[in-house]
Amino acid sequence: MSARQMSRDEAQHIGEDVHMSEALVTFLKARLDDETELARRCDGDGCGRWSAHGNTVDFCEVEISGFPPAITLHLALHDPARVLREIEAKRRVMARHVLSPAVGDPELPWEDRDDCQFDGDPWPCDDLLDLASPYVDHPDFPRGTLSRTAASRAPAQRENRATPDRGQRGVHAHPGP
Repeated sequence: MSARQMSRDEAQHIGEDVHMSEALVTFLKARLDDETELARRCDGDGCGRWSAHGNTVDFCEVEISGFPPAITLHLALHDPARVLREIEAKRRVMARHVLSPAVGDPELPWEDRDDCQFDGDPWPCDDLLDLASPYVDHPDFPRGTLSRTAASRAPAQRENRATPDRGQRGVHAHPGP
């Protein structure tokens, strides 16, 4: 804590931020658990990889035809084994990006605020918010998480920027199917 005493309003704000962050992490874990369960149910007997052939998707146990080729490829991309690998990758990202609270930290973070233990960004960090963004329309999404956090950051913190140790932030190339 800084040399000055924290006001009641500041302490309440920190408590609200930690609660919102905990709600976001809990929400994300629940969504990943839901997706894991669904992917495992779709895999059936573990028959193999889903594949696309023209306007037909081979789901191992059944083939369904009549789709435009782009939709066929999109459906095959959601092969349960691939979805499970993606979920595990997201869980590893979440395990790295954990809260480093300002309160009680012997090496008080810059700006006397909670930050991400992995990258030092304000908590919840951009990577965690990016993981949450696909679920913004879910009924259990912790309202205010994205808007309040984004609004509280300086524009330079939100824009893509190069850092010496991490390269260009926010720019990700994804190979085509």
